[in-house]
This record gives sequence, C-alpha cells and structure tokens, in this order.
Amino acid sequence: MPTVAFHTLGCKVNQYDTQAMLESFLQNGYTLKEFDEISDVYVINTCTVTGTGDKKSLQMVRRALKQNPAAHIVIAGCLAQRDGEKLLETGARLIIGNAHRADVVALLHDAIEKNTSVSAVEKDLLHVPFEPLKIARFAERTRAAIKIQEGCDRYCTYCIIPYVRGGIRSRKVEDIREEAAILANAGFEELVLTGIHLTSYGRDLNGETLLDAIDACLVEGVKRIRLGSLEPVIVTEEFAKAIAQRKEVCPQFHLALQSGSDTVLRRMRRRYTTEEFFTAASLLRKYMSSCAITTDVICGFPGETEEEFQETLAFTEKVHFARMHVFPYSARTGTPAATMSGQVPKKVREERTRTLIALGQKLAASYHESFIGQEVEVLFEEKGVEGMLSGYTGEYVHCRAEGDMPENALCRVKVTHADENGLKGVILP
Repeated sequence: MPTVAFHTLGCKVNQYDTQAMLESFLQNGYTLKEFDEISDVYVINTCTVTGTGDKKSLQMVRRALKQNPAAHIVIAGCLAQRDGEKLLETGARLIIGNAHRADVVALLHDAIEKNTSVSAVEKDLLHVPFEPLKIARFAERTRAAIKIQEGCDRYCTYCIIPYVRGGIRSRKVEDIREEAAILANAGFEELVLTGIHLTSYGRDLNGETLLDAIDACLVEGVKRIRLGSLEPVIVTEEFAKAIAQRKEVCPQFHLALQSGSDTVLRRMRRRYTTEEFFTAASLLRKYMSSCAITTDVICGFPGETEEEFQETLAFTEKVHFARMHVFPYSARTGTPAATMSGQVPKKVREERTRTLIALGQKLAASYHESFIGQEVEVLFEEKGVEGMLSGYTGEYVHCRAEGDMPENALCRVKVTHADENGLKGVILP
C-alpha cells in the first residue's frame, strides 16, 4: 500500500484542512506514516503569516526530500497560495494552495502519471465558493474542529491573509449540522468552530449568523462548543446575552487586540478603538463573570513609539487578559505596513515582546489563582508521563489531576493549586 505523511504549520483552520486531505488519502488506499518516517508522499500544509512560517514550511519540504529523495511532495496552504510557481523549484510534485484540497489525491496521481510537476493554485480566490471539505475524525482525542468560514476582507495593513485566503465564504448551516453529528458519533465531546474571520460568518448567506452556526452544532453528544478568534465588533449586548444562554458555549473568548494604542490601531487599519474593545470585554463579563478573555498582540508595529507601547502595556493590564499570544511584528512583502516609514529595529521589537510576555504570564497567574478552591469542569484528553490526567476547563485553562482516564472525559475538579501554566486539582466523585 502507498504511504503518506503530513506536517501542518499555522492555525486551526490549517489543521482542519490537513485532516480533510488526510482522510482523502486514506479513502484512496494510503496508509498514514509519521512525518519523520520514510513515506511515498509527504504533504506540507504551510503558513505564511510571518517570516518564521515561511522558513519552517521550506525546512519541512527539504526535510521530507532528505528522508526520501524519491518521494512525491505536495505543498498546500498559504505559502503555496502565495508562491505557487516559485515553489516548484523545491522539487515538489504538486502545489495546491488554498483551493482544490478535496481533489488533492486525483491531482497528485495525474501529475505522477504524466511525470510532471504541477502548480494547481487557484489564483482568483475572491469568487470561489466555500470548498466542501469534510472530516469524520480529528487528531485530538476529545476535541475536534469544524471549519465554518473561509477568507477575509478586512485588509489590515500588516496582514497577508486576505491575499492568500480570498474573500468571505461561509459554510451552510445544514452542512455544519451534518458534520457536527458525524463528529459527535465518533466520540468528540467538544467542537471548536474555526474560520479565517469568524466575525464575518453568514454575511454571504441568507440571513444566517454565527449564532445559527453554533446552534447547528448542538447535536446529541456535544457537550462543549468553543469559538475561534473573534473581533470585538461582534460583541453587542444582544450577542453576549445570547451566548450566555447557550450553556454549551465555552466561556472563553479570543478577541484579537493587536495593539492597546489607538494610534497604532489606526495605522494597522483595525476597525475598533480601545474603548470599543474594552466595552466588548465588559459585556462578555457582564453575562459570564469569570469568562476568559484571551488575545493576540503585535509588538513593534511600524512607527510604534515607546509611549504607544506603554499604552499597550497599560491597556492589556486594564483588560486583565487570561492569556496573551504575543509576538514581534514581522514584515510581509505585499502588505502596506512593509513599506511604512518608522520600521522598529528588531532588537526593540524583541525587547518589547519579552516585556509584554512577562506581563501576560503575570496576568495569567492572577486569573488562574482566582480558581483556587473552586470547582471547574475539565475535559480530560490524556494521561501524562507523571501519571497525571491532563485537560482543559471551559475557559481553556490547562488542568492536571490524579486518577484514571474516565469513560466520560468531562469531569468536575476541585482546584487546589494554580500558577501561570494552569491549574492542579482533585477529581470529584
């Protein structure tokens, strides 16, 4: 039997796309191998959000060819979409970008039969419909992602994603419901709604909204629904109240901040102010008092002054995020920010990143400590090397506890310890 191995870089959407392609290969008679094993085919699902993503993607292509020089390499994802023809120089057999993933096996076999290398990148993603990928399983034991949306039309000045993912496309509610039922029957108790710009879900459909997509996932067997990244503009009083009424929705909301300075936000072309962001966080806490507000922050955006960075520090502390994903600005060729004046030196960007990461760890520890003595609901996923069960609360706080893996992985835990890394507790009967 032919063999295939996968390596995925980047976001949860990429993980979903990989799973869909993997299942296509399995249905066509392939056996799955680990990426560090010898395989007939290697599929690298790439990321191009940062220069690091580009570098790692190309490293994995070279690694695959070193392991088996005769292997057929498939390059998919955002870097493939961006540099399709150029990537043929790597020796890859097939480049497919962010379309035609459902046809990956047929495209590969055709290229092999013709003994040629092919770039099947769809250049016009603005007018393609939502690609009907389907999955029936997921790499994680208890949690699975459902991709409900593709594309973005925000065109923030630093971001390459609209150029490589195309325009807004939403998945039909009936298709979401069907896949949710399949995954629930496979034993997944938590479903994560993913997309490139979830806030835009339904804009291209007939009146359907993100709440409709959530309701479509409320099938028998699903105990948790977790939302991917949102923008604060979606959080109205009505939205926060409606979410709170859906008890299956996890009380963790990832609101992408990017900067705590209004002047930087304007240069980024983000469509909200810090005041609007704070109002959104406050509305969520009004209806779910202990919910986790998590975020992304970019340090050293072009023109960022020390004063603007201090504004970000103060604002993130004011919001009191439960977790922050902090990273230095990385210029992306083809975006307006790449040619802006006032590019911040790398040393300064990295220093500000370290400072904000330290604050984020302090805020995380403070948030975690608020759970000491409380009961939390944990979805256990695995038993670690120390014999401790490991899983996550609804707030997406990592929790460990002693005991055997329960048949029903969702358990009540009494929290006894907390630090910046998460919680430790005792499973309740």
